[in-house]
Amino acid sequence: MKILLAIDSSALSEMVVTELEARLWPPQTEVRVLTVIDLFALTASVGYLEPFIKSENEAAEAFVQAAAERLTRLGFVASGIAVEGYAGTSIVEEADRWGADLVMVGSHGHSGFVRFLLGSIAKAVVQNANCSVEIVRYHVDDQTRKSESAPSAPEALRLLLATDGSEYSQAAAHSIASRPWPEGSQVRIVSVVEPVMPASDPWFASGALIDKVREETAGKSRDAVEAAREIISHAGLTIETIVVDGSPKKRIVEDARDWGANLIVVGSHGRRGVLRYLLGSVSEAVAMHAHCSVEVIRDRTLLGAA
Repeated sequence: MKILLAIDSSALSEMVVTELEARLWPPQTEVRVLTVIDLFALTASVGYLEPFIKSENEAAEAFVQAAAERLTRLGFVASGIAVEGYAGTSIVEEADRWGADLVMVGSHGHSGFVRFLLGSIAKAVVQNANCSVEIVRYHVDDQTRKSESAPSAPEALRLLLATDGSEYSQAAAHSIASRPWPEGSQVRIVSVVEPVMPASDPWFASGALIDKVREETAGKSRDAVEAAREIISHAGLTIETIVVDGSPKKRIVEDARDWGANLIVVGSHGRRGVLRYLLGSVSEAVAMHAHCSVEVIRDRTLLGAA
């Protein structure tokens, strides 16, 4: 597995590194630590000062190499790279160039002297990356514990897998099933039944027909969670399933918060441009509004077929 760890010198990025250290990963996992020097941000703040930019480049290079050495001591195959550009696009480009399977990035951070708009970089990566993306986020009361030191033994996790039964959701289930997880970890498989909105035509507005459509939709959701359960059944996780009503963008986030999830895993169709906006991206909405870390899973074989 190849993980691109996109960080800067902010406190949140330190927590991203700590999250990577605290999790279990497949043997021989490779990590590339990336930081982006935003020259536009720097020159907009201090004017064009070539010596200052040179110093910033050197500091960034030392920063990523130190992080890579830290991960190497923990058994990862790690390297570091510093590039110049805009973080949102540079992270995506480096992930493509290196062939990353997963990008890990904080929900916000800073580059140079300019504070990113909250979530802007993470959102750009989620929207445009051609691989899976994890946005790392913590509860307020978790931050002190996470920043003190990596735990000596990985702590059990509460994973929430959201599924609609599609091949993209099944790819997310396979992603969970293929990785090691700390002993005692649990997974809650959730599928959301969207409300049926009656059309203006009287024949469609009949209560009996609406009930029939809703029951068919609920049946598909039940099939979806059972299919995901079957995929994950041999992963050594405690599994529970639930089917709920409402808007997927809202209910997934609410259920994860109420259940106390540490990580939400959701599949993505990877659509771009106008089509993505017309359809609406549930995975993107969940990634941006969840209280905890979110993995948006993209399977390259499915994206290629699409």
